[in-house]
Amino acid sequence: MYNNPAADAHAARLPNPDASAIIERMNNIKNLILDMDGVLWRGNEPMPGLADFFDTLRQHGIGFVMATNNASKTPQQYVAKLAQFGVSVSEAQIFTSAEATGDYLQRIYEPGVKAFVVGDVGLVTAVQSRHFQLLSVDEVMGGETAVFVVAGFNPHATYPQLAAGALLIHKGADFVGTNPDLTFPSEYGPLPGAGSFLAFLQAATGVQPVVIGKPGPLIFQMAMEKLGGTPQNTAMVGDRLETDIAGGKAAGIQTILVLSGISQLDDVAQANGLKPDHIFADIQEIAVMISKG
Repeated sequence: MYNNPAADAHAARLPNPDASAIIERMNNIKNLILDMDGVLWRGNEPMPGLADFFDTLRQHGIGFVMATNNASKTPQQYVAKLAQFGVSVSEAQIFTSAEATGDYLQRIYEPGVKAFVVGDVGLVTAVQSRHFQLLSVDEVMGGETAVFVVAGFNPHATYPQLAAGALLIHKGADFVGTNPDLTFPSEYGPLPGAGSFLAFLQAATGVQPVVIGKPGPLIFQMAMEKLGGTPQNTAMVGDRLETDIAGGKAAGIQTILVLSGISQLDDVAQANGLKPDHIFADIQEIAVMISKG
């Protein structure tokens, strides 16, 4: 079944050792929601077989969108990154937590309402492009109020920005967050992530945000809508049990864990019932299994 040496070493411990059973279940999957970092690349290095993987999806008519909790980058930036790896995708196939949050806000609020963003360019662009009126810190401190405050990761955030967001929430603005990730990995070690900014604002206001990204089911359900899929024919491919797999389960779709990123087999064994439907070493193995179908 497996022609990857790393997977061969663990094959006996995988949940579905019978290749024919896996192929049968994989044949029902017509749409994939793909995590990016740890699945398609590590940092600035593409995973082996990346271009072939996308060729396989297209050859077999499998729809896909790429979903990430990273709200700091725009879809255009991800399209450019994939192009550097020899993969051509459209902006519509990139679904960041910023884009998911923008879609959520668009469903809830009328265009033109006043909003305040604590976030980087990806989130600012997502909110602006949906025709909300963004307030500045000076406008907030001058007495302007907003209908909602939306917050995500921003490495350039300042105390005045956080203070303005907290002030607006105190005055009754709705509080929305892109994702709950407390940290993100860096070459220095774990650094504060979007969840840390949300925790700051929650501690300052006593208000809990509505969170759109993984592991909540909203981003998965919205991605599935984009694909025109159903829970029965859609699967999430990710490398983190606590976000990708937990969120896919919460959305009622199939889940595929790849061992090329964060979570490993030992983590699955200790996950207290959080078991992915399939486990593969990497996207190359997924491509092989799809081709066998």
